[in-house]
Amino acid sequence: MGKVTGFKEFERQDETYAPVEDRVKHYKEFTVALSEPELTKQGSRCMDCGIPFCHSGCPLGNLIPDFNHMVHQGEWQKASWLLHSTNNFPEFTGRLCPAPCEKSCVLGLIEDPVSIENIEKNIVERAFQEGWIKPQPPKIRTDKTIAIVGSGPAGLAAAQQLNRAGHTVTVFERDDEIGGLLRYGIPNFKMEKEIIDRRLDILKAEGITFKTNVNVGVNYDVEQLKTFDAIVLCGGATERRSLPTPGIDADGVVQAMDFLTQQTKVLFGKAVKDQVLATDKHVIVIGGGDTGSDCIGTSNRQGAKSVTNFEIMPKPPGHRSPTTPWPYWPLQLKTSSSHEEGVERNWLINTKEFISDDHGKLTALKTINVEWKTVPGERPQLVEIQGTEKIWPCDLALLALGFTGPESTLAEKLGIERDARSNYKAEYGKYQTNISNIFTAGDMRRGQSLIVWAISEGREAARQVDIYLMGKSDLTTKDESGDLIGL
Repeated sequence: MGKVTGFKEFERQDETYAPVEDRVKHYKEFTVALSEPELTKQGSRCMDCGIPFCHSGCPLGNLIPDFNHMVHQGEWQKASWLLHSTNNFPEFTGRLCPAPCEKSCVLGLIEDPVSIENIEKNIVERAFQEGWIKPQPPKIRTDKTIAIVGSGPAGLAAAQQLNRAGHTVTVFERDDEIGGLLRYGIPNFKMEKEIIDRRLDILKAEGITFKTNVNVGVNYDVEQLKTFDAIVLCGGATERRSLPTPGIDADGVVQAMDFLTQQTKVLFGKAVKDQVLATDKHVIVIGGGDTGSDCIGTSNRQGAKSVTNFEIMPKPPGHRSPTTPWPYWPLQLKTSSSHEEGVERNWLINTKEFISDDHGKLTALKTINVEWKTVPGERPQLVEIQGTEKIWPCDLALLALGFTGPESTLAEKLGIERDARSNYKAEYGKYQTNISNIFTAGDMRRGQSLIVWAISEGREAARQVDIYLMGKSDLTTKDESGDLIGL
């Protein structure tokens, strides 16, 4: 342990943000990094507690006390090795993960938790800056070929792991660029796309083949896919949730992911026909999650006249709810940097109608306030509060309602079973579908989830594929009890 009393001496310090009036003028990242001496102090706040609950909080099982200790000691290269031993892409999680590790930090019982995510981000950025992150191609190649369908975090993690095991890996992506939702679903102001590209350069140098504009089952015959020794399906949960609301087809009601994807493509000079813009419009974002937050930040950068956010659930408490005690993920109000840039937030509100003019253009939303009635032994029921109807001026309604599951086309063409939630069916820990050489991981298997879970599942699926092909595996991952194996 670097400093026994560190958690008593130093308060938590996080990155700060550039002023709102400056950052909404561009789409670059806007965090202001801590100095190295301050980061050293933050690493010393780790208590090296007897049972590090941060391990169980992290789906990857990151060796958090170990790399915190290295940062405190100034051993940044060792910290990078420890971090990469369990996480293929800490530059992604260090920016985008909601940090369940911090919510289960033991110090968080009495003080602000250790700033694990920010330390992680700074470790990997220092490693890239110093040139410590280099391609690690396998010394020996097997004669096995593997197809990875989908290039999001699950697909990329599985690809790197299996390539390092010596197999020949090809990644298929239906879009025109590699990265999945990391590329087009995450706004540039949260993660600049150069961050993806520099990691892709490493993966390509390690020997992984990437093929874009390949939609397996559409413009690429599944019979060709079957020529590979093993297949890993990591296509994500891409079926977008809509609303059974009158007027939903009005011109101006847009899926959030279409809105975000268009903006990112335009930012990089790609042709987008009839781009949906929030400029000079009254924008209402329906859905209070991260995607909704991203729409708020993007709308403000496009110059929206006003931005309003609707959420059908109750407003969470400002502090951890008794219903989600430590070390569980807390029910707690989250205010993102995009919220701070300007939005009117509303809870317990339901959209009753999308109102349009004679030309089908959206002009307003009709809403009603609601409450949730709970009866023991039954599911909560949504009850409308009569007399609370309201008309909201609206030129652009963005549906940020999440995803219902993966698309069915590939499962149907390959003959893969699906579970009751429509996900591709494969047992957790095995990742093997009803077809022995086809595996699945990430959101396609578990449903919409966190980036850290996607990387974890990609790594674990890779180990199972390696065992299937070779009878054993030295790839590192967590076992079903959460303990690291293969390290």
